[in-house]
Order: sequence, then C-alpha cells, then structure tokens
Amino acid sequence: MVQDEWGRYPKGKKRSSTKSVDEVIKELKSTNAPRMDYRERSLKIHGFICAKCGREFSSKDAHLLTVHHKDGNHLNNPPDGSNWENLCVYCHDDEHSRELLGKYLTEDDGEKPGSRR
Repeated sequence: MVQDEWGRYPKGKKRSSTKSVDEVIKELKSTNAPRMDYRERSLKIHGFICAKCGREFSSKDAHLLTVHHKDGNHLNNPPDGSNWENLCVYCHDDEHSRELLGKYLTEDDGEKPGSRR
C-alpha cells in the first residue's frame, strides 16, 4: 500500500465535484428540508416556561430556554408541537443525563467498570 493510506485513521476518498461553492449553497437553500424554526414555534405554543421546574423566562433570558424532543428525534417536528417541551438548560441537561444513566444501569452485557463481583 501507499504510505499515505496508513496512519491512525483511515483516509477517505475525496469526492470530486464540478459544482462551485455558490451552486452548492443555492442547492441546499432550495431543498425542501424540514424547517428548523421549531424553537420559535415551540416558544409560541408552550410559552416562556420550563415544563420541568416551572421557571418563567422573559425575552431577555429566553436563550436559557431550550426545546426538548420527547421522542429523542430532532427531525420529528409536528406543527402542533406535540413532540416538544420547553426546558431550561439545567433541566434539559438533567433530562439527558438521566437517560444516559438509565441506559448505563440497565446494560446486561457484562461487568460494568468499577463494579466488583
């Protein structure tokens, strides 16, 4: 093999494209990708309040309010907001930490790190 192919990580083949950067950007903007303005829609539907701790937010500190997807799929954005709940950054972090901890504690594939038998 050629020396360039060896290394810590395998090198992928670069795709050759005849499109210019402007053409690619124009194409990406014109595609009918799912709308990513779900945060604004969720704030309008559910209000400026954390669904978990009940903390109320104003427009000045709304950046601390995030949208949590209940089913974990960030592409599932129904227009009625049924898959969303507004959580403050602290509760959102807690929600995902609990999910990870739950998965860790319910694994049955052998010994967990730090456990003794």
